[in-house]
Amino acid sequence: MGFVFYDTETTGTSTSFDQILQFAAIHTDVDLNEIDRFEIRCRLMPHIVPSPGALCVTRISIEQITDPTLPSHYEMICAIRAKLAAWSPSIFTGWNTLSFDEHLLRQALYQSLHSPYLTNTAGNCRIDILKIAQAASVLMPGAIIVPTGENGKPTFRLDRLAPANGFAHANAHDALADVEATIHVARLIRDNAPALWADAIQFSDKAALAAFLDAEPCFVLTESYYNRPYQFALAKIGHDPGNAGSVLALSLTIDMDQLRAMTDEELAARLARSPKPVRRIRTNAAPALQPLTEYDHFDDVAAGDLLERAYRLQADTEFCARLIRLCAKQDWPSSEFVEEQIYSGFVNRADENRMAAFHQTAWEDRPAIVDGFDDGRLIVLGRRLIFEHRPDLLSDSLRSNMAAKIARRMTGTGYERTGWTTIADAQAEAVARLDKRNPEETAILSAFLQHFKIQ
Repeated sequence: MGFVFYDTETTGTSTSFDQILQFAAIHTDVDLNEIDRFEIRCRLMPHIVPSPGALCVTRISIEQITDPTLPSHYEMICAIRAKLAAWSPSIFTGWNTLSFDEHLLRQALYQSLHSPYLTNTAGNCRIDILKIAQAASVLMPGAIIVPTGENGKPTFRLDRLAPANGFAHANAHDALADVEATIHVARLIRDNAPALWADAIQFSDKAALAAFLDAEPCFVLTESYYNRPYQFALAKIGHDPGNAGSVLALSLTIDMDQLRAMTDEELAARLARSPKPVRRIRTNAAPALQPLTEYDHFDDVAAGDLLERAYRLQADTEFCARLIRLCAKQDWPSSEFVEEQIYSGFVNRADENRMAAFHQTAWEDRPAIVDGFDDGRLIVLGRRLIFEHRPDLLSDSLRSNMAAKIARRMTGTGYERTGWTTIADAQAEAVARLDKRNPEETAILSAFLQHFKIQ
């Protein structure tokens, strides 16, 4: 199985409400040799106000993203889906993809009436080169050079780390250039930390990860928070009953007798306080795991003592059940916004067939398909697509209603909260960033303000 390295450039940092503007991907074989590459851009969706800061970072002007000759967002996503499906099955990866780009891609597929789970179904799986690089900095120091940022602390920003490791990254924040930089770092890790690379590939497979967690009474998890790596010696206590893809494991360096003596209220408060004694391990996110047998000691505790603690913990099924109950993931809060309803259930088989038919038929026939959806989310998203591409196919009242909703959304009028950038937000951000000492950025911001008539 080969790899698909991909990256996105977007209108902002919200994984629910911003959109992809540029997508780039390179398909490689198992040895990271390039097979094919793909790049595409699209124009701005009617209801999106981009972050001026995001445009400055990517050096994309408002004129570029409103160019009518560019594909629409829907057309771009259909092309992306077709290309990625042709490259499947593969291991999908990139730099910080599991925390950012993956969510943007899922949201884009969902909003375009495609299944959002392309990268982890049909034999596909995922890893994140950023997370592997962070683990390498602890487990295999010297495998890669970790530069320091302006604050004097280690930084894993790709535009800093790739050049520090020999990649000429002159075009940082261009999606295709970032993909090339990520492949360069991946090759270094593969060559300089082969065992870590092999583990990452192994644990990209959910079945292999589940087998490891079942076979190992205790293990070490390496995770990073704010660019600082942490390690935890853990023992599995069970699955989160609210999320089958989440394994719960307790730290073996904590005083378990103290936890046992707590009331439920006290224990719940302790479990919520950092560092959290119970760690969630996502089985579809290729976590960095090692068997405890690779360590003589951990936090000044002998590995044999930790193993004994693990056996005693797992034998105490009542305590494990109590921990699981208090740690169980709560249901997603309901939201009025269709974007935040992406995980509010799977669509039924009939609607899956209607989604497929939507993409295969002419625009003139699509309103009837949208009206026939059982799932209300799909009706909202389908009408949004029709309004953008063929508003003449909607009734006068529906077209007028949707235009009014877009206007309110862009201004934020009538909403108790907005998770997206409004025109007022953009105005404040653009004015704050204006700096005559940076002509390129000033030109981008001035054109942005002129476009939205908010000078």
